Amino acid sequence: MGGTLQTIADAVGVSRSTVSNAYSRPDQLSPELRERILETARRLGYSGPNPTARSLRRGRVGAIGVLFTATMSYAFTDPYAVQFLRGLSEAAERHDSGLLLLPLSPGDDEAGMNAVRNAVVDGFCIYCVPEWHRSLPVIRARRLPIVSGEHDGGRNAACVGIDEAAATRAAGEHLARLGHRRIAVIGDWLTVDRQTRPVTIAAPGDVPYYVSRERLRGYHDAFAAAGIAWTDVSTANAADNSREAGATAAAYLLDCAHPPTAVLALTDLLALGVLDALAARGLRAGHDVSVVGFDDIPEAGAAGLTTIRQPAIERGRIAGGLLLDPPADPADRQVVLPTELIVRASTGPSPTGRT
Repeated sequence: MGGTLQTIADAVGVSRSTVSNAYSRPDQLSPELRERILETARRLGYSGPNPTARSLRRGRVGAIGVLFTATMSYAFTDPYAVQFLRGLSEAAERHDSGLLLLPLSPGDDEAGMNAVRNAVVDGFCIYCVPEWHRSLPVIRARRLPIVSGEHDGGRNAACVGIDEAAATRAAGEHLARLGHRRIAVIGDWLTVDRQTRPVTIAAPGDVPYYVSRERLRGYHDAFAAAGIAWTDVSTANAADNSREAGATAAAYLLDCAHPPTAVLALTDLLALGVLDALAARGLRAGHDVSVVGFDDIPEAGAAGLTTIRQPAIERGRIAGGLLLDPPADPADRQVVLPTELIVRASTGPSPTGRT
């Protein structure tokens, strides 16, 4: 039969609190009494106090809920996500906490919503979740601490990010100085439908996802300053942030009647896909077509990819600290980290006759 605290206490002849101490405060009992209680519990089929209930009574669970709109495998295979989660887990470990990964469908996903509603956590870290997603009002309604890794998660929410537009503006200026005028941009979340295809973006403000919108805005501003009309910039949406989607999107741009002399990808994974598409066509990055990425994941250096470096691990560490040990001053809960343009062999002067 299944035992309870009371049945164990009655069988041993002690109080309920003494039985509880055998599990949560063993130093309060003699070794002999504790072992007698545990042996009686095993015999009666009692597995111990409910750890969730015990955590809630303490007012702390010891877990961070991490929200992202991707499959679970994304957290372990996407190079930037791996670095961010490494930093977040380091911060969590310093506070005796763990991570509860909550993958969400980009669209309606009642199972995912229930997981968010019922997650037993001390707070939430928003990672890679578009601002229109149904999960955001749900977590705000729970009134737990929130930290966003990308954008303001709501009033009084902590946030650690970068100046996305300033970062891409530096890359756009670099391409303009090299004489490029036929330019294309590839990104994911440029549209809500998330299909890999060419798209028309009248203005960066039309892009629904914050990160893609801001990165596009930086390029827009750099090109405007260089006299490059935004209507002359080609754009393609990628179904997801993957090398394969980047190669497919690049194919649309490279195989058109007037291909670009430079392709700017909003992530390194997409840019690596562009390099694959160039190689498949016998084109050389930095000579025939220049390529720029974003993130500076480890693979970027090996590929000679010009990119924008952002501190992924540090971003995760700071996000965890803001969530588990928030500064007293609300102004200190909004952190903007530096970025750096890393110029490598994948960018060069615009080819003669292709401006």
